[in-house]
Amino acid sequence: MNLLRPIYKKTAAYGHFGRHDRDFTWEKLDKVDEIKSFLGLK
Repeated sequence: MNLLRPIYKKTAAYGHFGRHDRDFTWEKLDKVDEIKSFLGLK
């Protein structure tokens, strides 16, 4: 099992919001304008 060398997911420490890692797609802002336009906010 190799319990002395645990492998953790990137989101397991320091929270998972406000991170700048490329792997966290929920932090991307590339669809903001498209969503605003769809909702009639722009």
